[in-house]
Amino acid sequence: MKNFIKITLMSLSLVFFTACDLEEELESQFTESFSAAAGGGGGPLYSSAETDGSSQRTSDAIAGPFDKLRSGTAGHSNYWSMQSVSTDEMLVGVKGGDWYDGGVWVVTHRHTVSAAHGPTSNAWNSQYNAINEINNVLGTTLTANEKAQLRVLRAFFYWRLMDMFGGVKIVTESSADPAQSSRSEVFDFVESEILAALGTTRADIKAGTIDLSGSDLNTTDKKYRINQYGAMGLLSRVYLNAKVYTSPAPYTGNNGTAMWTEAANAADWVITNGPYILVNDANYSLANISKRLDPSLGDPDTISGVLTIGAPNNQDNPEIIWSVDFENDAGKGGMNFAQMSLHQPSQNTFNLAAQPWNGYQTMEDFYRRYEAGDARRGWFLSGNQKSYTGKQLVDWAYDDKATAEAVAADGEGVHGTLELNYSPYINELEPDSWRQSGVRMFKFRHKQFQQNSMDNDFPIIRLAEMYMNRAEGRSMAAGDWSQGLADVNQIRSRANVAPFATLDAQKFSEESGREFYQESHRRTNLVRWDKFTEAWWEKTGAKGGSVGDANKNLFPIPQAQIQAANGSLSQNAGY
Repeated sequence: MKNFIKITLMSLSLVFFTACDLEEELESQFTESFSAAAGGGGGPLYSSAETDGSSQRTSDAIAGPFDKLRSGTAGHSNYWSMQSVSTDEMLVGVKGGDWYDGGVWVVTHRHTVSAAHGPTSNAWNSQYNAINEINNVLGTTLTANEKAQLRVLRAFFYWRLMDMFGGVKIVTESSADPAQSSRSEVFDFVESEILAALGTTRADIKAGTIDLSGSDLNTTDKKYRINQYGAMGLLSRVYLNAKVYTSPAPYTGNNGTAMWTEAANAADWVITNGPYILVNDANYSLANISKRLDPSLGDPDTISGVLTIGAPNNQDNPEIIWSVDFENDAGKGGMNFAQMSLHQPSQNTFNLAAQPWNGYQTMEDFYRRYEAGDARRGWFLSGNQKSYTGKQLVDWAYDDKATAEAVAADGEGVHGTLELNYSPYINELEPDSWRQSGVRMFKFRHKQFQQNSMDNDFPIIRLAEMYMNRAEGRSMAAGDWSQGLADVNQIRSRANVAPFATLDAQKFSEESGREFYQESHRRTNLVRWDKFTEAWWEKTGAKGGSVGDANKNLFPIPQAQIQAANGSLSQNAGY
């Protein structure tokens, strides 16, 4: 993975640039030498308290199970990677000798993973490790509220397993080894656990007669715990995908029971009853702790609206209903987006404590779906890159392969230059994906002096999803996309883009992609829309990719688990 040559500007001086006989005009813009680890600019600009989640954190008997959410949710080679790199959203290009990693990311992009695929196995293990912890704690003395939260949390991890792998073993006691359940049986279990915690029924949700007065869950807005709104939001997501999850095995498409009205009504209940808001430029802002020193760079003192959703100080964001508590403190790490995505010289943009890995890139077609003026374009790093003090960053290992074709294909940057430039055009997946190609992840913004593990909290459920779920559920139930137009336009208007005059399935799919970029929704949504097996970029038959095979809507159960189960686990069809 990180088999790159450590070529950084930290060890270079302006004398070195002069020795390279560069033009003086260019030389004067290069980054001066400094040590990011030592602070580079005189020490941190903001105290750690500004990103501390203590306002949301609760010390209780169920902290251990909730801590398990950090494993794979926002890091490399686990759940997040599989939900993202397998879609039209993200890729990890093989950059010469870097990032081949035994071909795991090439086969993930092309949907040709095997049962021996490491990241898939990691995702499986993370969910069951969490479930085991929950089962252990459920066997101790807990309050009714704590038990209800853990049942929903366990249902969440089983939802992930059901979504990725289909039929799995439902383990509710640590010492048990039950038979493998079908996917529809796992769906029934997940639904029943959430309904029990909420104290309601599917029939009441479908009828719109929801009464949670008897629920063991409360309505307190503690984002690292599960309240009624978080549980109902998760249930809305489960119902939205019911036609997938209740399809008979072997899975060949979305042939199960649709629950569109239930999904819409659950989302509507959260929107109507919860204290949450869609943040916009007028109603919510935060200090911009990604701000660089040089005022000529134009970094604002504050950020607002959609840019605050993934900020390092997002712990109290009023749009987020349920989130994962990430800190760079020992024991709370696991979010590594800066390291995963940024090119090595970008260490000097954010004074990162360690050199990034230059791995993950955003797919060009995906990025170009954002209109000019869309505030969500601020979720990406693109174009020419400058240091903390406004100096030009350079890439000494640049790809000297710029061609007229590449320049013509890329209206936002030129490859094959010494200056570091993140441009949307990506020449190929492998074997020589250009090192500067692809815009980089910035939805979860990197603060100045960031450690390897980031402070940003990761939203599991936020209000925007409820608007989109209500829109899709109502539209699909009625067979009329106009039913969702108003909700979708609320999402668009707060991103400062013009409302749609009409809505259809394609527009909805693209809007959902834009809104939930980097939040690991994309694979689940593409499967629901029967789009996950379509061809895109280098996932084509000509490139050795799998196209049109419904079996690929599920990942293979890891071979090590099949072997350890001694015949009690059956592999998914097609693997």
